Amino acid sequence: MIITAGKYKGQKITAPDENITRPTLSKVRMGIFNTLHSMIDFEGKTFLDMYAGSGIMGLEALSRGFEYACCIEKNPKVANIIKTNFKKFEEKPELIIGDSTKIVKRLNKKFDVIYIDPPYFSGVYEKSLEAVKEPAAGIIILEHVIEVDYSGFNLIKQKNYGSKTITYLETVNSEQ
Repeated sequence: MIITAGKYKGQKITAPDENITRPTLSKVRMGIFNTLHSMIDFEGKTFLDMYAGSGIMGLEALSRGFEYACCIEKNPKVANIIKTNFKKFEEKPELIIGDSTKIVKRLNKKFDVIYIDPPYFSGVYEKSLEAVKEPAAGIIILEHVIEVDYSGFNLIKQKNYGSKTITYLETVNSEQ
C-alpha cells in the first residue's frame, strides 16, 4: 500500500493480513480526502481513525496537512504492524490500542474528522456513531457495504465505489 498524496506521497506501508483487516483502497482514500478537501481546510485540523487496520488513513491525513491524527486499533497483532509502519515517518499519528467505542469517550476530545470503517459485518457502526456523538465531531465518515442507521446525524453526502458506500455525516445541532 502507498500513501496517495501530500508530503509522504509514494511512501509504502505494510498491510496486515487481509483475513484480519480490509485496507481502504487507494482510489477510495483519494476520493475521501478529495471530498474532504472540498469541505474543509486541513491546516490545524484533527483526524481520528476509529478502526486503524494498517494506519494508512492517519498517515494520509498527516501527509495531506492535518495537524494531528489519532488511530485506534483493537487487535494487538495488527497494532504491532501499525507501529512498524509508523516508525518510517518523522511525523506520525498517535496510536491507541483498545476498543475504540470505549476509548473515544474517554479521550473527551473533539475531532474535526472521524473515520469509521470497522469490519463490515461486526455490528458496531451504530455503537461507533453513538460513541462519537459527545463530544460532537465536525465530519464523520463511514465506509460500509451494509445499511447503517445514522439517525441523529445529518447526511452531508454519499458516494459509491463499487459495493462500498462512503457516507459523510455531521452531528445534529440541537440549537437549530
